[in-house]
Amino acid sequence: MLVDKYRDGLLSHRQRERYRRMSVDLSVSTLADQVAYGAELLQPLWRAAQIAALKANVLHLDGTSLAFFSGEGKDAKRHKKLGALWGFVGDQDVALYLFAPSGHATFADGHTIGPADFLRLRSGYTVADAATVFDQAFAREDIIECGCNMHARRYFVKALDGGEARAAIAIDAYQALYGIEKEARDLEPRERLRLRRERSAPIFNKLLEWVESLKDDEPPSLRFGRALNYFSNQQVPLSQFLTDGRVPIDNGVVERLHVRAALTRKNFLFAGSERGAQSAAIIFSLLGSCALCGIDPVEYLATVMPILARGVIEKDVIDLLPRNLPL
Repeated sequence: MLVDKYRDGLLSHRQRERYRRMSVDLSVSTLADQVAYGAELLQPLWRAAQIAALKANVLHLDGTSLAFFSGEGKDAKRHKKLGALWGFVGDQDVALYLFAPSGHATFADGHTIGPADFLRLRSGYTVADAATVFDQAFAREDIIECGCNMHARRYFVKALDGGEARAAIAIDAYQALYGIEKEARDLEPRERLRLRRERSAPIFNKLLEWVESLKDDEPPSLRFGRALNYFSNQQVPLSQFLTDGRVPIDNGVVERLHVRAALTRKNFLFAGSERGAQSAAIIFSLLGSCALCGIDPVEYLATVMPILARGVIEKDVIDLLPRNLPL
């Protein structure tokens, strides 16, 4: 049921039709109650995922939107709001989603967590795009901002699509950089860094010189100027992958998880309540972790939910995360 809705995007009424074909008559409200119960049961694992993400050497961060209805009872559908679903991926195959009723960086209500609130609890490498919502966190000296070269490349692709042939120079440079990353994928961090310094750094530095030679003459209001300015302004975060072999070249791992969440969200459009949106964050976290570990989510949930229902002491919950459970 949870996998049907939050991985496959199957709406409740379609789930009901499928159960009817199996001679099981479940109302939509019963299905919703079961989803809420499942999310509540999985909460300890979600909290364990938070701890694992905070301990990550490198943390990926990205956000997407999730509409929901605020208010209670019959008036709920009169107050549709746009919330935020913040996705985090640690370096130990742990995915985490946090829901907030707005896209603010921080909250003062004592229970809502924005991206700046979460990052306040950790230090170290954090990979994200250059969204202004992250500025508060990245102003701290103990948070090392790592940029997303996939994001930077995307600006040049848009410029090329808009007719600017010079953008192909940057795209060719990125093709070479990503080719090196493919070679380095299975290397230990120290060897990966050595390879990057020998082969990637000259390409990146040449690209930077080219960008700096052009950016002052290109209007930032146009696509090509926007691409040049983004790369120039973000050159330090974008180059962090050249300083530590553990740092990835981009934020692709969390963006790919967001694609699945976005496809699911497109089908059910919104959460019925703030509580429902919170349930979605919990379930997306566990399903995302299964995807990172290459584990069948149905088998995983069928294994851990009975264990959680019987009761697990807090220190043992982390052993039930997908990365730690042999299936």
